[in-house]
Amino acid sequence: MKKLLLITFLILIPNLNVLAAGGSSGGSGGSGGDGIEKKSMYKSAVNYVKSGKKLEKKGKVEKAKKKYEKAFNRLLKANKEDPSNPDVLNYLGFTSRKLGDFDNAEIYYLKGLAIKPDHNGINEYLGELYLSTNRPEKAKERLLVLQNCNCEEYEELKAIIDGTKQSKY
Repeated sequence: MKKLLLITFLILIPNLNVLAAGGSSGGSGGSGGDGIEKKSMYKSAVNYVKSGKKLEKKGKVEKAKKKYEKAFNRLLKANKEDPSNPDVLNYLGFTSRKLGDFDNAEIYYLKGLAIKPDHNGINEYLGELYLSTNRPEKAKERLLVLQNCNCEEYEELKAIIDGTKQSKY
């Protein structure tokens, strides 16, 4: 009887750990909670940003902010794992800016540019931040960095600076 109890106990203990971890069916990645790997954390954040942008275009600003908050929290975790990733820093800047935290947005953008000075997305978004904070000369500096990229980021920022287009984000 003691052997049977011991065997049952030894079988149940590992299975309890699986249940406590959320009952994952195995495999890498995952789609929720703290079990998301760092690459998936970034991908999940990007999905929240995209969803937020769509909601914002529809005029659902409060719902968009909630998506940006979720993205921001995931990006913080991704940044902790990979602090030298300019794409993560770009989205940290973007989500901070969308949540009205312009000071931290600028810090994240500048950290990203310290790693990759020619990052198109950061240069465009930082230019938009400078326009939002009434620093058009600094926005024009970002445009100069982008002038030879032959990219949509240049065209977007130029149109916003020229006043022919509003920032889409």
